[in-house]
Amino acid sequence: MPVAELHAVTKNYGAIAALRGIDLTIEPGEVVSLLGPNGAGKTTAVRILLGLVQPTSGRAEIFGHPPASQYARLRRGAQLQVARVPETLRVREHIQLFSSYYEKPLPLEETLAAAGLGSIRNRFFGELSGGQKQRVLFALAICGNPGLLFLDEPTVGLDVEARRALWARIRGFAQRGGSVLLTTHYLDEADALSHRIAVIHRGKIVAQGTPAEIKQRGASEGLEDAFLAITGNQDAVEEVA
Repeated sequence: MPVAELHAVTKNYGAIAALRGIDLTIEPGEVVSLLGPNGAGKTTAVRILLGLVQPTSGRAEIFGHPPASQYARLRRGAQLQVARVPETLRVREHIQLFSSYYEKPLPLEETLAAAGLGSIRNRFFGELSGGQKQRVLFALAICGNPGLLFLDEPTVGLDVEARRALWARIRGFAQRGGSVLLTTHYLDEADALSHRIAVIHRGKIVAQGTPAEIKQRGASEGLEDAFLAITGNQDAVEEVA
């Protein structure tokens, strides 16, 4: 059974079709990147899988359950681009608080180790650097021991060293059997982390495959050029149609 699935999902906002019959699956231990231009439908697809909005038609499931169900909520974690937590709590206090929301959270020490926070556990959140804050948000996403992790632009604003450190944490999560749905505008990030990439454009999945397969389809050695070729070709097809 896939960890997460969208099957023939559409979503309309009035006369605007945000999603036009997309199919997407995420398997156990798999990192899947959902890539697309702004307004392509990425956010809508993620919000449906998070149970925040309902599809107009089609089926969405998390571990075989509706995304808004209590079962699904307890089996997933999310590190969203817009996130605010109190700056006057210590790192360990944030993790302890979030862990209390779950039935079977990870032990504190395991979460601290997985996010690389052991040495700063007693520091206040407001005292941390940007990279350290991102690691805390990653810790809050995994402390409930989820099987599926949503990461929305997890390394925005980080320097190269901090980005690579967080990449290592994400790889570690997947190696332990967790699944990840990643949305990012850093195509080198998607190339480095993904087992599979899905390109969404104008509400449709227009390409899926490993990073190598996406590059081959875009007739390019680089993912960025391949991405531009795929979405540009799709624009040409739709204009002809």
